Amino acid sequence: MKYTIRNSTHLTASKNDVWQWITSIDGISKEMSPYLRMSSPRGVASLATIDFTPGKRLFRSWICFLKIIPIDYSDLTLESLDEGAGFVEQSKMGSMRSWRHVRTISPDKEGCILTDEVSFEPKFAGPLLSKVIAAFFNHRHRRLSKYLGAAT
Repeated sequence: MKYTIRNSTHLTASKNDVWQWITSIDGISKEMSPYLRMSSPRGVASLATIDFTPGKRLFRSWICFLKIIPIDYSDLTLESLDEGAGFVEQSKMGSMRSWRHVRTISPDKEGCILTDEVSFEPKFAGPLLSKVIAAFFNHRHRRLSKYLGAAT
């Protein structure tokens, strides 16, 4: 069964600052902390600085629980990377039959709106994993608000 979750957060940070955040390994790590961490190759500081071919794997990223215990992997693959506007990631994962993450930045009078739409099909425990992933993206958006300012 396929699931889709969607989160949007109004942020006071500029569109450029949000773009820098969502493509930086440091920003991604802060969003996921303290529960998960995604590994990246040495020297990769930002997805925006990597030459990529749409649909071709960038690298294998290990997803680690509590930052150290590997629980899954993602063959990180970008379909598109539109500077300042967002990206589409469609990666193979160990735990998923399919995974598609669309992340967009839209201008707003107080800053911008960051939206995540994730569609996935787990290989097992679909109802449970859908709740875990929904809770995790809620967590990520709370962290975004903390670091990039929540608009009221």
